[in-house]
Amino acid sequence: MRVLVVDDDFMVAKLHSRYVSATEGFTVVGVAHSGAEALRAAERLRPDLVLLDIYLPDMDGINVLRELRAAEERAAEERDELRGSVDVLFITAARDAGLVRAALRAGALHYLIKPFPQAALQEQLRHVAALRSRFDRLGEARQEDVDQIFGTRPPGSRELPKGLAPHTAELVERILREHPGDLSASECAEAGSLSRVSARRYLEYFVETGRVVVTLRYGGTGRPERRYRRIG
Repeated sequence: MRVLVVDDDFMVAKLHSRYVSATEGFTVVGVAHSGAEALRAAERLRPDLVLLDIYLPDMDGINVLRELRAAEERAAEERDELRGSVDVLFITAARDAGLVRAALRAGALHYLIKPFPQAALQEQLRHVAALRSRFDRLGEARQEDVDQIFGTRPPGSRELPKGLAPHTAELVERILREHPGDLSASECAEAGSLSRVSARRYLEYFVETGRVVVTLRYGGTGRPERRYRRIG
């Protein structure tokens, strides 16, 4: 993937460029230090991804993203065809919730707050690559494809796999929500008057769909115990 790095700080831009170059499958095609320079570079270089700062000397990054999207729309109207849209990942020290919301509404894929380790940026880069690859493979999207792309849906709105019942899923999720810390499948089963096997099936489903994380607790002997904790 071709990446354009935009940051008003020359040293920070150089650091982020190094992080990108160290990530397999990514290459830096340009660096910009202002909004106007970023827009010119994006038009000339046609990158796949822009790493965009909020605080720029001539305009904020939110407006840069809006200009990028407007340029794409103009190009599509002139040529009567859709040109591949550039993805944008904000990398900024701005922590204001209003800016985070504005970035999301403007069409950013994610928002990474400085400072962060190299691994954090590389994880986001790999996520972008996986997302693009998924779109490339899709012809017609199924609901489960859309859910994975856009994130989790509200409880009760998700289609459950065969053999799982909505009311039991809601029960297990309520137990997780009300239980402080993590719990085992046995503890969940006892709290919900379920069998341990049934409780574990629902817990593992929540792990697969990203609503629960699992950790292993090692005892003296035997297999480690799986502990489940609700995210958020």
